[in-house]
Amino acid sequence: MRTFIQDQILGMKWLNDMIGRLLTAVGLDVNTRISGSMQFFLYDVIKITVLLCVLIFLISYIQSFFPPERSRKIMGRFHGIGANIVGALLGTVTPFCSCSSIPIFMGFTSAGLPLGVTFSFLISSPMVDLGSLVLLMSIFGAKIAIAYVILGLVIAVIGGTLIEKLHMEDQIADFIRNSNSSVDIEAPDLTVKDRLIYARDQVTSTFKKVFPYILIGVGIGALIHNWIPESWIQGDVELWC
Repeated sequence: MRTFIQDQILGMKWLNDMIGRLLTAVGLDVNTRISGSMQFFLYDVIKITVLLCVLIFLISYIQSFFPPERSRKIMGRFHGIGANIVGALLGTVTPFCSCSSIPIFMGFTSAGLPLGVTFSFLISSPMVDLGSLVLLMSIFGAKIAIAYVILGLVIAVIGGTLIEKLHMEDQIADFIRNSNSSVDIEAPDLTVKDRLIYARDQVTSTFKKVFPYILIGVGIGALIHNWIPESWIQGDVELWC
């Protein structure tokens, strides 16, 4: 069952086979370098796009239950290393990148949360999320994905704890401490429809930003695929011989 989920649901090997059959049907030999690269490009672009959109939708729906005010209240209930752990865990269900996390971090800081806790949140938020867990699982397997998430959480907890022990509160700029934060504003209760609309909008906005980079990244991979010998990548031969 785990192999089926890994290969057919997350890895979408059925999609790779289908694209191969389609290319063969139009007269292309997928065993050649050019056709093999075309198959690689189409398969990876479609797979990454589908996984990305589905994951962003699901994670955004979950995020709608954790507005900044609710996250602040949850973190405020804990103290010591427990607070750092909670801050790091909350970072996994909050915005996808630091451009969204930093304003929330500023709000948490101005609201009086311990600096170490807010830094555990800030470190974890762009580095660890449910999306990275599923994407890594689809590419590298469950062990690598879980190891990445655990390592990211450990780094976030240790980083936040060190900052707290070093008492670096005086290094925080005054405008951050005195910022008018939206995390103190109670978020209105959302209906299921509101949450679905929010998730849809997140998918649309994020997809528009990252899709060009998907094309570029997969395009580079397609150029490498079947063209650069594996021995070069593995280091089995001297490139300059």
